Amino acid sequence: MKVEKLPKDNGIAGWNAILPKRNPTLKLGANRTADWLVIGAGFAGLSAARRLSQLRPTDRVIILEAGAVAEGPAGRNSGFMIDLPHDLTSDDYGGAVEADKAQIEDNRRGIQFAREIADEYELSKEAFDPCGKFNAAATEKGTKHNLDFAGHLDALNESYEVLDAKDLHQLTGTTYYNHGIYCPGTVVIQPAQYIRGLAAGVQSENVVLHEHSPVIALNKTKNWTAETPAGRVEAPNVILAVNGHLNSFGFLKRRIMHVFTYASMTMPLSETDLKELGGKSSWGITPADPLGSSVRRISGVGGDRIVVRNRFTFNPSMEESKWALRKIYADHDWSFRCRFPMLESIRMQYRWGGRLAVTRENVQAIGKLEEGLYSACIQNGLGTAKGTLAGVLAAELACGIASPALDRALAAPKPKRLPPGPLAKFGANAHIRFGEWRAGREL
Repeated sequence: MKVEKLPKDNGIAGWNAILPKRNPTLKLGANRTADWLVIGAGFAGLSAARRLSQLRPTDRVIILEAGAVAEGPAGRNSGFMIDLPHDLTSDDYGGAVEADKAQIEDNRRGIQFAREIADEYELSKEAFDPCGKFNAAATEKGTKHNLDFAGHLDALNESYEVLDAKDLHQLTGTTYYNHGIYCPGTVVIQPAQYIRGLAAGVQSENVVLHEHSPVIALNKTKNWTAETPAGRVEAPNVILAVNGHLNSFGFLKRRIMHVFTYASMTMPLSETDLKELGGKSSWGITPADPLGSSVRRISGVGGDRIVVRNRFTFNPSMEESKWALRKIYADHDWSFRCRFPMLESIRMQYRWGGRLAVTRENVQAIGKLEEGLYSACIQNGLGTAKGTLAGVLAAELACGIASPALDRALAAPKPKRLPPGPLAKFGANAHIRFGEWRAGREL
């Protein structure tokens, strides 16, 4: 099969840009053989490689990454490893109680796998911080979403803490929010720092990573052969960890919604700025309305900064619409100014977009595609936790390791087909725009 489209990202991934420069691994420059080939070096691909190294320690694993580690979607998310239900298509993230209990169990298994990575590879607290996160509301409607979510957490027997406007002011330094829910099970990561650490740690004598080595064709004879512009890899087993680019390999055509979201990161805050702002040095907020703004304050290697993430677009081409970026980034500036008027001299230094892959039923694509070919794809907007577990489960499926999480993944229905292209694009973007309009000041 010829790969129809290669990954393309817009803007500078700020999380990676603020870290010290790293030298990428060598691109594949010759023909190689391996026991396992993993395509994609994000959360799913690197987690799959690590799990394979645990289950088959003497097997040779080759990882091919189209770009550079942490420059793609793995380094472009908001950095929340969320254990609780987080359905972006709902009003308050929640769903059916029993299904959400299973989802929590699965998310926590993914987070635990990541925690073991952080411990073994000695990642910093900045890279992996089990500090929890806050669902914050700025409007009465947002507060109702929070209260509905709290009721759902009660039904799930999950712990949380309610915060008022004063609590949130002391935490963030802004008076913008009036109601919050603290969720203690979320891990907040510096995504580029975490994924760099995982990439460095997983490599060994038997696990080799090649960056800037996009797969342009994947064919099956006796074994699978992946072609790149400068070399080939032949292996009997392949794990596709390419998220929405599963379409590019010919699978789940017209069943994946290619959604983009966008973020902006400020320049470093000065000591004067920090005194004007007040609040804690590090925190993470997700919006009470799923289509609102995620906001983080970070303090670490790249200095003290604020990150704002909002706006969604549906782009079936898997490329961002450049004409829309000016308006989107203006919205980021508006969201920032509304929350932090005391930081009037602060400007955004980095802006970027990131790809999500979503299905209509919020199901993933974890399973066997063909003999020796496995999928660890479709994270539905929670690529950190779900992507990690997807890689683990794909590796375990290929090695014959059963688990309740794998049973659930294999039992998931096949994603339903989308309407014809123009209709799907118009309908999805109209739905998103309406939802963002309803979000109001939560945006």
